[in-house]
Amino acid sequence: MAGAGKLRLGVNIDHVATVRNARGSAYPDPVRAAKLAEEAGADGITAHLREDRRHISDADIEALAEELTVPLNFEMAATEEMQNIALRHVPHAVCIVPEKREERTTEGGLEVAQDENRLAHFIAPLRDAGCRVSIFIAADRRQIEAAHRIGAAVIELHTGAYCDLHAEGRIKERDAELERLREMSAFAHSLGLEVHAGHGLTYDTVAPIAAFPEIRELNIGHFLIGEAIFRGLGPAIAEMRRIMDAARA
Repeated sequence: MAGAGKLRLGVNIDHVATVRNARGSAYPDPVRAAKLAEEAGADGITAHLREDRRHISDADIEALAEELTVPLNFEMAATEEMQNIALRHVPHAVCIVPEKREERTTEGGLEVAQDENRLAHFIAPLRDAGCRVSIFIAADRRQIEAAHRIGAAVIELHTGAYCDLHAEGRIKERDAELERLREMSAFAHSLGLEVHAGHGLTYDTVAPIAAFPEIRELNIGHFLIGEAIFRGLGPAIAEMRRIMDAARA
């Protein structure tokens, strides 16, 4: 059964770089945060190199690739520039995400079904280089089927809508979105895809997602970096790990 193994936690350190860049200083250092996350129980580190370099920089990716002892998950738009950077560093995983310069954070999942041919050709060199290719998508059967057809090894289901509905107190709609995520996790697994999930997850919302036996990894960042202000990064991650493990058990 998919749930037999440990549920992995990937910690996204983008917003350590956001704080650094707010002052144009050399600190806080995302690589230092990544190492602290490793010590606190993170199974991997996620970093999104955006086209406008609003948080993570090229130098950050280079340092993470050189210094991490846990896998690096490189989030990237499907552009030639990002493909070249990924092929230069060959991270453990690349996660293809939609990206708009004007958005504050990644909004929604990638439209795979309408762009299959281009995306299939785009991910082929990454896969051939040894990267595990993940596609960040909504919990939608059509998108999952398309991700499978283009040869992705992994999908990451966008949990943002579920988390937003929870925050807004729209319980009936939240529960419907949670059920959709559950059904699509099982469907993707039935196709042979490895299933991850992430975006907007907090202590209050993570347990129902962590309980899905088909999900192998959660990627969480913004909440943990914010919570670190109050708890410290290590304790913030340790608490997330505790909640995830309890939900999985």
